[in-house]
Amino acid sequence: MELLFQAQTVHRQHFDPNRVQMSRLLSIKTGGCPEDCSYCSQSAYHESGLSASKLIEVQRVLGEARRARDAGATRYCMGAAWRSPKPRDMPQIIAMVEGVKALGMETCMTLGMLDADQARQLADAGLDYYNHNIDTSESHYGNVITTRSFSDRLETLQNVRDSGIKVCSGGILGLGEGDQDRVDMLVTLANLPVPPESVPINMLIPVPGTPLENAEPVDPIDFIRTIATARIMMPTSHVRLSAGRTEMSDEMQALCFFAGANSIFVGDTLLTKDNPTEDVDAVLFAKLGLQPMQAHEHMPDDTAEERRARLLAADPAIPVLR
Repeated sequence: MELLFQAQTVHRQHFDPNRVQMSRLLSIKTGGCPEDCSYCSQSAYHESGLSASKLIEVQRVLGEARRARDAGATRYCMGAAWRSPKPRDMPQIIAMVEGVKALGMETCMTLGMLDADQARQLADAGLDYYNHNIDTSESHYGNVITTRSFSDRLETLQNVRDSGIKVCSGGILGLGEGDQDRVDMLVTLANLPVPPESVPINMLIPVPGTPLENAEPVDPIDFIRTIATARIMMPTSHVRLSAGRTEMSDEMQALCFFAGANSIFVGDTLLTKDNPTEDVDAVLFAKLGLQPMQAHEHMPDDTAEERRARLLAADPAIPVLR
């Protein structure tokens, strides 16, 4: 209870506690991924029953983005099941970014690993955010993924940051990790040269045919505790309540929002997984008195030193890493 109180105190120092950022996620290229992520239905290594598809047309993406905007989403996230994008794919990707931005929405991409040149191309197209989760702690990472290293993840995040694109990076709970792994994951994120502007915290949805299909469910209180810890450690980041909301009660989601979560995915699908529909979220928001954020509504534009001073003034007992 003390943790929740401190997290809510920190949250109110930087955000309106009754406003939530709403994103929509579209799979622009599904399945056939050459990575062996143990949780993922899109890996070519697993027999999940998901068929591979080609990169979808730009106009279809823009039509979906327009519908998402009209339904209240302010950020449009586009994900492709790749190890990394190929040069032949970049013109289509760039056209998607430019088209979605022209709709007045924030843009986000998740395309796997990026080199410095690819990151610059996306930045020049106007991409606002790039998502590349670290998934778990460095020590547990090899138990989940073997086709790329933890350092590969960090290198992509640095390429994104160096290009001027905002970073979206978080992790997944339920991968067989322990409490210390969850702490270490958050410590890694909080101690990047600049912490991610967006931190998605996912609860594993076990997928039949993947190595983690029989994973133990995450305890709801442990999940809420992780949200609260992320809020305290990264006070000016948007902490996103991501995958797994279909398995969460209204009460659990309410406690997550109280603990500092202030971003969600809307729409009935997250890449290949189910998500609460807009009408379900509208009922929940009405119950809790929450309102959607506007596009480009972000944290105060102050310095790291000013943020640290404000946090310490709120409660000197709160550990401040930055």
